[in-house]
Amino acid sequence: MTPQPDPEVGAAVKAADRAHVFHSWSAQELIDPLAVADAEGSYFWDYDGKRYLDFTSGLVYTNVGYQHPKVVAAIQEQAARMTTFAPAFAVEARSEAARLIAERTPGDLDKIFFTNGGADAIEHAVRMARLHTGRPKVLSAYRSYHGGTQQAVNITGDPRRWASDGAAAGVVHFWAPFLYRSRFYAETEEQECARALEHLETTIAFEGPATVAAIVLETIPGTAGIMVPPPGYLAGVREICDKYGIVFVLDEVMAGFGRTGEWFAADLFDVTPDLMTFAKGVNSGYVPLGGVAISGAIAETFAKRPYPGGLTYSGHPLACAAAVATIQVMAEEGVVENAARLGADVVGPALRELAERHPSVGEVRGVGMFWALELVRNRETREPLVPYNAAGAANAPMAAFGAAAKAAGLWPFINMNRTHVVPPCNVGEAELKEGLAALDTALAVADEYTA
Repeated sequence: MTPQPDPEVGAAVKAADRAHVFHSWSAQELIDPLAVADAEGSYFWDYDGKRYLDFTSGLVYTNVGYQHPKVVAAIQEQAARMTTFAPAFAVEARSEAARLIAERTPGDLDKIFFTNGGADAIEHAVRMARLHTGRPKVLSAYRSYHGGTQQAVNITGDPRRWASDGAAAGVVHFWAPFLYRSRFYAETEEQECARALEHLETTIAFEGPATVAAIVLETIPGTAGIMVPPPGYLAGVREICDKYGIVFVLDEVMAGFGRTGEWFAADLFDVTPDLMTFAKGVNSGYVPLGGVAISGAIAETFAKRPYPGGLTYSGHPLACAAAVATIQVMAEEGVVENAARLGADVVGPALRELAERHPSVGEVRGVGMFWALELVRNRETREPLVPYNAAGAANAPMAAFGAAAKAAGLWPFINMNRTHVVPPCNVGEAELKEGLAALDTALAVADEYTA
């Protein structure tokens, strides 16, 4: 389906947006949002009829692509039957969504608390951990993102936190492993893992183990750069949490529901947290939904003690119906297996081949449909293509790279010195190759800024 071009309507949409929509993470007068006319599968179109292959999956959530007919039909059927109902009642769509999610979570994460998205899932996971332990502090990693609400953004370990960080959120940050830019002077994955774990345990010792309620980690950090942890790291964090009675929270908002070629990225590392947050891919983002999967021990804390938290739209029937349909589609159509196969057989080899030819690519890393290219000015020194948190003229190389990708029909996911390759998990091989060819063209522009 290719929509008919209609620049006049596009101009009206753009004008209304500029007059009335307040955009997130943006200086309002310095942005120029694209007016989108339609979307289907892995593509979307503007009002001039230009087609873009979406290598962002929206914001890494359209895991079954745009407008999947079975998910759309499920939302329509639920709306016709019961559009909404309060969260205190047992509703079929809500119960079935919880059951299907619990069937796929690791270990005994069998209770599901529904939220409206990932940020409030983190908020509630932290609240649960503090109430369960009676402790105030939360530890989280630099190079992380956990959401834009007050607690979640303070748990975040990137510059988006700074404007809201009043140093009163009870959050302590530490360095997680990242061998390419190691903070531990490591030369091997084994060294990086051991030194990162030692650093974490030392941080706990100096903060006071009896004051730490939770350690919050993205299983595989997403917008921070898709840094797959080295073997043994997450298992080591699990051991440290058990040693000190700390709640281990894994954030699977971005990595979950097939993105890594497993239902949850935790399955790649054979690790079970105490709490696990999810959102995005649970229903391909068709209706806002998130949640916390809760272990038996923490669920028991609130068996006869009321949990002091809730949301008006917790487990909204339309969102849960979309989740049920999405999970069923992923199972029936082999979407998780598709992500694993194409990641291993197509994306990984192709990106490594691009890295050999483009001096702007410092490192390739990822798994499934979850990849990143680290862009540099100099491979030997690993100098980033642009400075940390660059803006304006300092960000010109990345802006030029992004513009080249869009001109080639590829909508890229760019953050600081990285471009991410995160198409829908049910993307086809031909679509992938089309996108990788466009990426090849854009990297030639980035190469112009290398030494």
